[in-house]
Amino acid sequence: MTSDLFPSGFLAEGSRIELDNGEELIPGIRVLAASEQAVTLSLALDDVPAAGANVTLRGPAGHRGRLAVRGLVTGADENRVEIRLLGAPVIEQLRNYVRGGGGESVVLVRHDEREAIGWVHDISESSIRAHFTDIELRPGNPMTLRVQLGEEVVEFSAVATKVSTIRQRVPARGPLMVELVAVFEQDERQARIIRRYVLRQQAARAREANSA
Repeated sequence: MTSDLFPSGFLAEGSRIELDNGEELIPGIRVLAASEQAVTLSLALDDVPAAGANVTLRGPAGHRGRLAVRGLVTGADENRVEIRLLGAPVIEQLRNYVRGGGGESVVLVRHDEREAIGWVHDISESSIRAHFTDIELRPGNPMTLRVQLGEEVVEFSAVATKVSTIRQRVPARGPLMVELVAVFEQDERQARIIRRYVLRQQAARAREANSA
């Protein structure tokens, strides 16, 4: 591992990084070994990605943002994961990591299906986690999502990457609760709206915490 290719100790043995599997960002992952072509990571068993999965590895780059490098999972042995690196790391600006929100209204639109109204768990400039009731979805399903962010609305085409369901049973059999994770292509105008909204929400919560 050369310092020119991987500056600031990024992917150095023993360092801690984040792994983005397209559905969630998993922090605090330990680097066991690394070269210019591959890296070996130690993850919790529940977080181990499948062989063939595309991932992004990220680490701090000071005030500039994050260093990020794409990779392909080539194998796993229990909690040890081998990843082949795809290219050199690049700087990603901190704004790309803005994620927040919660409770906002979201409308799910699909071809030949009734519209479904749900609520946002969190949203970023390229992904969303939301909850709905009594709908059928599978990973890979395309959709349009319309999200109310304060006084503004963003609408984008998205693809489901993870769908989890649970049936409410207490105190009686109830609706099917569906958690959806979906990704979408960034549109700079809408990305600005999402970024401003989330940053305002974070600032408001920080003021509330400081005044408590």
